[in-house]
Amino acid sequence: MAFPPIHPALARALEGRDYKDPTPVQKSVVEAAADSRDLLVSAQTGSGKTVAYGLAMGQTLLEGRDTLGEAGNPLGLIIAPTRELALQVSDELRWLFADAGARIVTCVGGMDARTEQKALFRGAHLVVGTPGRLRDHLERGNLRTQDLQVAVLDEADEMLNLGFREDLEFILEATPAERRTLLFSATLPKPIVALTKRYQTNALRIEVANQSSSHSDIEYRAIRVAPTEVEHAVVNLLRQAESPTAIVFCNTREQVRHLHTGLLDRGFGAVSLSGELGQAERNQALQALRDGRSRVCVATDVAARGIDLPNLGLVIHAELPNDAETLQHRSGRTGRAGRKGVSVLLVPLSKRRKADRLLTDAKIRPVWSAPPSADEIRALDRDRLLTDPLFTEEAGDDDLATAGVLVERFSPMEIASAFARLYRQKLPAPEDIYDPGPGRDDKAGRKANAEPRSRRDGEREEGGARHAIGPAVWFHLDIGRRNNADPKWLLPLLCRRGKVTREDIGAIRIFDKETKVEIRADAAERFASAAQGSDDDITVTRMEGGAPPAGRDRDGGNGGRPPRAQKAFARQADSDAPRRGPPKFGAKGPGKGGGKPSRPGKPRRAD
Repeated sequence: MAFPPIHPALARALEGRDYKDPTPVQKSVVEAAADSRDLLVSAQTGSGKTVAYGLAMGQTLLEGRDTLGEAGNPLGLIIAPTRELALQVSDELRWLFADAGARIVTCVGGMDARTEQKALFRGAHLVVGTPGRLRDHLERGNLRTQDLQVAVLDEADEMLNLGFREDLEFILEATPAERRTLLFSATLPKPIVALTKRYQTNALRIEVANQSSSHSDIEYRAIRVAPTEVEHAVVNLLRQAESPTAIVFCNTREQVRHLHTGLLDRGFGAVSLSGELGQAERNQALQALRDGRSRVCVATDVAARGIDLPNLGLVIHAELPNDAETLQHRSGRTGRAGRKGVSVLLVPLSKRRKADRLLTDAKIRPVWSAPPSADEIRALDRDRLLTDPLFTEEAGDDDLATAGVLVERFSPMEIASAFARLYRQKLPAPEDIYDPGPGRDDKAGRKANAEPRSRRDGEREEGGARHAIGPAVWFHLDIGRRNNADPKWLLPLLCRRGKVTREDIGAIRIFDKETKVEIRADAAERFASAAQGSDDDITVTRMEGGAPPAGRDRDGGNGGRPPRAQKAFARQADSDAPRRGPPKFGAKGPGKGGGKPSRPGKPRRAD
C-alpha cells in the first residue's frame, strides 16, 4: 500500500527515511475526503500519528508552492501534553519538513523562556509546545497567531486529564476562526467530543484504532507475585527478556526512586524519569537510553508520556495503573511502527480483582504465569553464552597469542570455567523468587471462587481449622492471647513473613501464651526459611511430632479459632498487611509488665 499523492518535498523526506507503506492513520489523513477539513482522529499510541498530522499540515501549508518561504508569524501550531512529547514531535517534523525549508520553534516548560522568545521573534513556520508555556508566550505577546492556518492537538485526552482544558481553550480562542483544526486522541471521551463541537467545523471523524484489539503488536502477560517480591520479579523479568530498552512504570515518585536505586545496586544500567527532575536531567536520561549507555527506564506515567525510544521491547507495570486508559498508554510505549513488544503486569494476590477489572475494561486477555525463576534465567544465560558472537568472530593475532599462553598453562576445563565466570560477572544476579500459586486465574480457582461465600466458609472445620490441606507441618509462635494475638493481623503476618498464601495455612490454634500453626508440607521449608528473623520480635519454630490438641489449653482457654474469626481470616488473607502492624513483643510480652499492647488498627480491605 503506497502513499497517496502528496507534496514532492514531503515525498522526498519520506523516501529518505525509507517510508514505503503508510500506516492506516497516515493514509486516512491525506486521502481526498480529508483534504482541507477539520479532523477528529482516534489513533492509538505508536500508530504513526505524528507523521500523519505532519502530512495533513503539509498539504495545507504547502498548497501551491514549493517551499514554506521566509519565516515570519507561525503558520502551524502543535500542542502536546508533555515536554518529552513536544521535543519528540519537533524532531519528527524537522526531518519531514526539511526539504520544505521549515523553521520550527519549541516552547516547553523547564526551558529558557527568553531563548524561546528570541526564536519566536526571529520567525517560525511551525511552533510546537506544551499548553502552559504556549499560553504564557501568548499573554506576553511573544507568540503571534494572526497568520495561523493549522492547529494540532496531540493526545488531547491526556491534556484534559492533566488539567489543561482552560489553557487549551485560551490558546484556541486566540487563533483565527478560519484555521484548520486537527485533533488526535487515543480515546474519545465526552470532554473531547464537547471540545470538538466548540472548536471544529464539520470535522471528519477518522477512527483507525479498534479499541477491542488494543495494540495487536503487543504481547500481554500477567505475572502473579507476592507483595514483598515485586522488585525481585522486576529484576528477573529484565534478566529474562534481555530487551535492548525497557520501561518500568511506577505510580509514585517515591517508588520510582526506590526501584531505580535497587536496580542500580544490582548492576543494571538504569535511569529514572519523574516530575521532580529538571529538563536537563530528563534529557540526559533519555539520551542515555537512546545511545545505549542505559537500557532500563523507571518512570511515572506523566514523565513517560510521549516517549518514543528505539528498540523498546518490554514494558513492566511494577504497580498496576489506575485505569484501563493508562494501561493502554503505558503499554503503547512498545510495539510501535510494526515492531513487536511485551507488556507485563505484576499482580500481587491482593490486587488480583483490580487487575481483572483493568484487563476487562481494556479488552485484553493476557497470559498468566509465575514469575521467571533464578534457575530459568541461569539456563537462558547458558544458552546465550553458547550463541555469543565471540565464538564466531575471527580472532586477531593478539587473541591467538594469548590463547596459546592460556592453553599451555591451564587445562581446557579451567579456561572454560574462567570464561563462564567472566561472562556471569557482567550480568546482574537473578533473584530467588517463589510462585504464590495460581489463585483464581486457573479454571478450578475461578469455579471455586464463584461459589457462595457461605459454602466456602462452611468447608472449614470447627474448632479453628480451615480447609483440609493434606500433609502438614506444625509451627510454634511465642505469642498468645496475653499478647493480644488476634485473627485480624495474625494470618496476614504469617502470609507476609513466611512468603506463603492463605491456601498454604491450615489450622491456627491460639492459646494463652502461645500459638500453633499448620503449614502445608510442600510449603513448610519455604515458610521455615523465610520466617527466620524479623523486627516484630515473634519467634517461629518448627514443632516435632503430630498435631497439638484441639481442646482447651491448661489455662482453660479454647485453643481453636472462634468461629466468627474464621471469616475475618478469610477476608484478610489476601490483604498486603493491616493498616497498622501488630504490636512488638519482647521475651516477656509487651512492656515490662507483659500486659496487653494497644489493639491493632482495622485491617485494610483487599482490592
